[in-house]
Amino acid sequence: MRARLGYAGGAAVLVLAAAPYFLAPYATTTLTRMLVFALLAASLDLLVGFAGLPALGHAAYVGVGAYAAAWFAKNVGSAGPVPLVIALGAGAVAAAATGWVAVRTHGVFFLMLTLAIGEIVAQAAETWEPVTGGSNGLYGVPATRIGDTPLAVAGVYWYVLAAFVVGFLVLWLVSRSPFGAALRGIRDNEPRMRALGYATRRYKYLAFVLSGAIAGLAGGLLAAQQRLVTPSDLGFTTAALALLAVIIGGSGSLWGPCLGAAVVIVVRDVVGPDIDGHGPLLLGLVFILVVYLLPRGAAGLQWPTRNRPTAPPARALEEARRS
Repeated sequence: MRARLGYAGGAAVLVLAAAPYFLAPYATTTLTRMLVFALLAASLDLLVGFAGLPALGHAAYVGVGAYAAAWFAKNVGSAGPVPLVIALGAGAVAAAATGWVAVRTHGVFFLMLTLAIGEIVAQAAETWEPVTGGSNGLYGVPATRIGDTPLAVAGVYWYVLAAFVVGFLVLWLVSRSPFGAALRGIRDNEPRMRALGYATRRYKYLAFVLSGAIAGLAGGLLAAQQRLVTPSDLGFTTAALALLAVIIGGSGSLWGPCLGAAVVIVVRDVVGPDIDGHGPLLLGLVFILVVYLLPRGAAGLQWPTRNRPTAPPARALEEARRS
């Protein structure tokens, strides 16, 4: 199964890498936005799907990373990938500064506390005009350069794709590591994991920081793609759409939220303008359909395999041994 997923992932990367040769510039730009939003959704899935921590303020770390990368590119230099490293570090620092409070709560309290953190950061971006540009945003961000060459539309796309692959691989390796297994145990039964000797709060805090760092990287990619950062990029709407992408795609899979992010971007940026701006209404309908028809999201679909009908479940085998 893992080998097939690896082959499918490699094939997907090859198809994505070849996309600018077959797409118009506008479609390439839309696909770039999909990759940025997919990385945000995957970083959020580390909290929602693996640690069991649904967050509504994750856009704050995207915004911190985006503002940090944009400010650095505008005032120091836009040679890549330095602004992305700055964005990743800024997201990690912001998550470390706020996560130690957030991980002390659970369930709805965690959800509301992260929402409050996101709104505080958004309000700070709105009022800290000398640095963030206030409501006008931080504009005039220079184009990302590789060497002395500024990147055009296709170049920005490949730049974003390369960073997306690196960020996704980091999340995938973490999710398949003993650390990821411990996070799943905490998600399923935190008191039992604590009784086994795991410092559950420390595990959740490290997951929160890593998730914030990857979200900051997504923010750096956002600044490189649109060359403008506004307070709306780190507001409630962005955070809610990211959580919606995780639900649509299926939490706990990483690739599912990426698929959900693509659906969100298509509905919001492609279909929405063609239906008189009713994209949010259509997204709401998609959400309702997913909740009722696909409770585990797109990643929860069970594809038939050759061996599945004849392979008894592990629980049945255990019961058979006992009898």
